[in-house]
Amino acid sequence: MREEIIAAVKAAGVVGAGGAGFPTHVKINASVDTVIVNGAECEPLLRAHQLLMASESSKLIIGLKTVMLATGARRGVIGLKRKYAEAVTKLEAELKQTNEKEIELAFLTDIYPAGDEQVLVHEVTGRIVPEGGIPLHVGVVVANVETLINVAEALAGKPVTEKYVTVTGAVSKPVTLKVPIGMAIRELIALAGGATARDYALIDGGPMMGKLTTDDQPVTKTTGGIIVLPKEHSLISQKSTTWAAIANRAKAVCCNCRACTDVCPRNLLGHSLEPHRIMQAIGRGQYNEADVVTRALLCSECGACDTFGCTMGLSPRRVNAELKRQFGQARLKNPHNAKPQSPRTNRQYRLIPTKRLLYRLGLEKYDVKAPLNMEAAIAKDVRILLSQHIGAPAKPVVNVGDQVAKGDVIAVIPEGAAVGVSLHASISGQVYAVDQAIGIKSV
Repeated sequence: MREEIIAAVKAAGVVGAGGAGFPTHVKINASVDTVIVNGAECEPLLRAHQLLMASESSKLIIGLKTVMLATGARRGVIGLKRKYAEAVTKLEAELKQTNEKEIELAFLTDIYPAGDEQVLVHEVTGRIVPEGGIPLHVGVVVANVETLINVAEALAGKPVTEKYVTVTGAVSKPVTLKVPIGMAIRELIALAGGATARDYALIDGGPMMGKLTTDDQPVTKTTGGIIVLPKEHSLISQKSTTWAAIANRAKAVCCNCRACTDVCPRNLLGHSLEPHRIMQAIGRGQYNEADVVTRALLCSECGACDTFGCTMGLSPRRVNAELKRQFGQARLKNPHNAKPQSPRTNRQYRLIPTKRLLYRLGLEKYDVKAPLNMEAAIAKDVRILLSQHIGAPAKPVVNVGDQVAKGDVIAVIPEGAAVGVSLHASISGQVYAVDQAIGIKSV
């Protein structure tokens, strides 16, 4: 049975729909005792997963049971916040109706980043993932809501061709849409009634971990939100700051107050990551302090350190990200693998309330409903990126001029690749481009 499930998930091209896009067929090819549904959706303004838990509760539970079957897990836990009242009601009713004994709901504290895999594992099970480790190392698989819905669809032979995306911020009608993968972001903004700011910038993802993007970019399998903000918004200025400026500020301004370390979620779990010590080493120009600076590899880049910790406008997160990039280029692997047995004693006093974070980000005026529109949006033109997941870019199996139907395989995992996913046409039409993306126009 495990082999059939993994094959179906692989054929459907399922990846982690809310993170870096790790191929799901690889993740579930494991043996664990617990599967956790990540329904925290702790990034402010995003709404898709809480809405899906209410509208697709049956499919979510089917997807969870499927992954439990594949991994041999005897316990399934849906981690969500009690404030997602409709989702809680629907899930409780579904579990009662189906008489599920191995699946339970776990109510998470309304903190950021409750959706971080390692934070979630600790909140639900009390276990701490080792430094540089993954939930699998403590007998757990974590999958988010949309991923598990896609797993349920894969069992019925339906590949991943659509994505649920919250479009919010400075738009006329914030909404959560079901859109074809490859649809241009500008079309999503139009479906949300258009931007209300004359000059605006876009964030792909949540306000904390999302990246700046442009409206000509396509939706991918990992796009969870598009946030429209005025260009002068402080969050846009922060994300637009160059690495040179970040580095210079770190060297000139950091006073090593350790406020960044005090709110670091990984440090609070007992990991040895100390952002203030890394900033101190950078400030002294002592990049050769290997034991200190390589701890940047333990950073999840959640942004708690710079958005909620530092009062000087510095960004330990960006420093850590740049160090990780450089270490990656040098093929330097993480040397830190301690296994904390308990979190810091002051952890409960250092957790970041989501509402306070919202105000700190200056986003309170945009904290409004973004109702789910289950009717799939129509796109006449899509650009499906070959690389929108962890692993090797997909290899095209179509040529310019080919006719394809929605759901057809258009790119496959390259031969010999350890990690990758297949891609499928998200609309029916004619292939007009095959380069870094496969372009399809409806005809």
